[in-house]
Amino acid sequence: MSTKRLDHYTYRVTWSPEDNEYLALCAEFPSLSWLAAAPESALSGIRKAVAGAVADMRANGEVPPTPLAEKHYSGQFRVRIPPHVHRALALEAADQGISLNRLASAKLTS
Repeated sequence: MSTKRLDHYTYRVTWSPEDNEYLALCAEFPSLSWLAAAPESALSGIRKAVAGAVADMRANGEVPPTPLAEKHYSGQFRVRIPPHVHRALALEAADQGISLNRLASAKLTS
């Protein structure tokens, strides 16, 4: 995997009060993290950790995860809910004169 492709992964740096350092994470590799005194160092560290993990996976014949930014999202997903919740939502949608889909989408985005 090229260095450019590694840049497509989803990185985040946040302050960790427990560690009194910056904590860097990668969404596609939830088991990896990196602590550092400066946010730039934390980001550099997690990127190196991800590069190492990708190299190890490739060496073992494994396929590294696709970066979230490169995945295709259809705009559809299935959610299982209890029947009584389904009924309550259907009634609420009917009361508002909108589809259940529109109600659910509005609730998810609020």
